[in-house]
Amino acid sequence: MKSIFDVVSRTCSKEVTNAYSTSFSSATKMLAPSIRQDIYNIYGFVRFADEIVDSFHDYDKEKLFNDFETDLYKALADKISLNPILNAFQETVHKYNIDKELYVAFMKSMRLDLHKSDYLSIEEYKEYIYGSADVVGLMCLKVFVKGDQKKYDQLKESAMSLGSAFQKVNFLRDLKADFEDLNRSYFPNTNLDQLDEESKKRIIAEIEEDFRKGLNGIIHLPVEAKFGVYTAYIYYKKLLYKLKQTPSLEIKKKRIRVSDYQKAGLLAKSYISCRLNLI
Repeated sequence: MKSIFDVVSRTCSKEVTNAYSTSFSSATKMLAPSIRQDIYNIYGFVRFADEIVDSFHDYDKEKLFNDFETDLYKALADKISLNPILNAFQETVHKYNIDKELYVAFMKSMRLDLHKSDYLSIEEYKEYIYGSADVVGLMCLKVFVKGDQKKYDQLKESAMSLGSAFQKVNFLRDLKADFEDLNRSYFPNTNLDQLDEESKKRIIAEIEEDFRKGLNGIIHLPVEAKFGVYTAYIYYKKLLYKLKQTPSLEIKKKRIRVSDYQKAGLLAKSYISCRLNLI
């Protein structure tokens, strides 16, 4: 029975989320059960595409990516795939009528990571951020509003800003791995070889503005999504605060993180804020 395979596919997406990101997994658990699985399905898809370009160095990454992309579009056309991650993702795409342009833009940005090492112009940088982060926020938003196009259009800009903020925090946090291990430099007009305080402050100011716009959207999210998204928001805000307090040269030497103890405190704070309607 296909229903059994679909259950297995959904379980795989959930396991991928739990294995690859404890923070995202914790935030997803705060979503209502009615939408939680579909966020797992989206994360599983974006995680696998990202893993190909970031991790499989001993393999032909371009061939793997091409095969994955071919299988993606076949899964969407056939409404089934023997790749359980893609099978779960196509189910969510069709369930909420997620725009094709979103996952096409995502795959385009991921493909850039196969060969492109730096982004010299603001235009290139914005296009990459849109495809790698903004569209992921928009795919999740379609789930959060349960396909309501009017609500989606109202919250679209905020969702993109929040996606941008999360991605830029990741860039700053993973500066050492991206620059030294993968030879990538995402921030334009910034010498990462000698990251100074002025450059760091400029990047952080940009992220803080994205967070400000993103919070405006969180306030108007349906109750099923608000707690989970706000939990992710305050976690990333905390991470940004720690990056802000860390000397610029130290960011290049180590990966800044939020401890499990601090995460527990942030979760409690998020719960209280949502229950008391303080956001």
